[in-house]
Amino acid sequence: MKVLETPRLTLRRLAEGDDAFILELLNEPGWLRYIGDKGVRCLDDARRYISQGPMAMYERVGFGLWLVQRTADGVPLGICGLIRRDGLDDVDIGFAFLARYGSMGYAHEAASACMAHAREVLRLPRVVAITVAGNQASIRLLEKLGLRFEREINLPHSGEPLRLYAGGGPGS
Repeated sequence: MKVLETPRLTLRRLAEGDDAFILELLNEPGWLRYIGDKGVRCLDDARRYISQGPMAMYERVGFGLWLVQRTADGVPLGICGLIRRDGLDDVDIGFAFLARYGSMGYAHEAASACMAHAREVLRLPRVVAITVAGNQASIRLLEKLGLRFEREINLPHSGEPLRLYAGGGPGS
C-alpha cells in the first residue's frame, strides 16, 4: 500500500514479502551500531520483525516505518516513517538506509516527505527524533530537517542515553 511519493521515491507499507530486504538492512553495520541488534538472523525472524513491528503499528496508530523504494525500478533503499514509541510523548521520525545508497539524498527526500505528511495530513502537533550521540550522519539529516538538540533522554530497553531533537519547523 503506497503512502507517499516524491520525485524519485515511493514510500509504502512494509509487508512480509519484504523479509529479504529487512534481513539485509537490520544486519548492516550502521544499523547494528546506531540502532541496535534486533536479533534478526533469518527470513522467519525478518517476517516476525515486520509483523510485530511496523505492521502492528499500522494497525494500532495508522502509521509507522515505511519501505522506501526507488520509483524508477522499485529497488528498496531503506525505511523511513513515523513511530509512536513507548517512553516518548511525541511521535518521532525514524530512518535507516542501506549503506550503498548513502550520500545520494534519498534519506533527506524521504524524511522531508514524512515530516510534511506528519504536519499536513496527520496534523501532528510536534514530531521529534532520537539518535545516539555518535551518529553524525543522522544528526546532520535531523538538523537539515530543521530539528535541533533539545535534551538527553533514556528510553525503556535503550542501552545508552539518546539525544532528542525537536522544533525548528512549522508545526513542530
